Amino acid sequence: MRIADYKQLRVYELAFETAMEIFVLSKKFPIEERFALTDQIRRSSRSVCTNIAEAWRKRRYEAAFVSKLSDSDTEAAETEVHLDFAFRCGYIDSQTHTNLRDHYDHICRQLTNMMHDAPSWCGNDCKFSEMPIEYFVGADERENCGESKERMSVKGPARARSYTPTIHAPHAPRSTPS
Repeated sequence: MRIADYKQLRVYELAFETAMEIFVLSKKFPIEERFALTDQIRRSSRSVCTNIAEAWRKRRYEAAFVSKLSDSDTEAAETEVHLDFAFRCGYIDSQTHTNLRDHYDHICRQLTNMMHDAPSWCGNDCKFSEMPIEYFVGADERENCGESKERMSVKGPARARSYTPTIHAPHAPRSTPS
């Protein structure tokens, strides 16, 4: 099955559902944890999902794809630590702790598999089109660049043409009256 969107990834679905479960559970944490454990566990669990989404959008660059998946894996590990604190503080029971830790263990294994198999996810044979020069510079500056207005088809990552904007000198400081 060809996956068209990150939301179709099993790892994303599991991470999202687990983050939502953590959100519901964290509503029962004591008020004194609002800006500590509650906030941290919600942020890290959600970050697993957002980093998966970012990785999906960076598939054209294998190193960036792996980097974002690694960030997601790191956030999953952070969430596991927060779950350990929630358990030890008595905010979640043993069974809930075990189930959530198992979910994150599974998420981490899926992310690791994706990182090891990055070339099959990244589509290195894709062709990209460079953006037209007018996307990067104004009409009056375009003539000075000597670049054509056509799109240029390139193999590999698209790169913007080099352009050095005119930098105006800052205003001289005003003298203070003596």
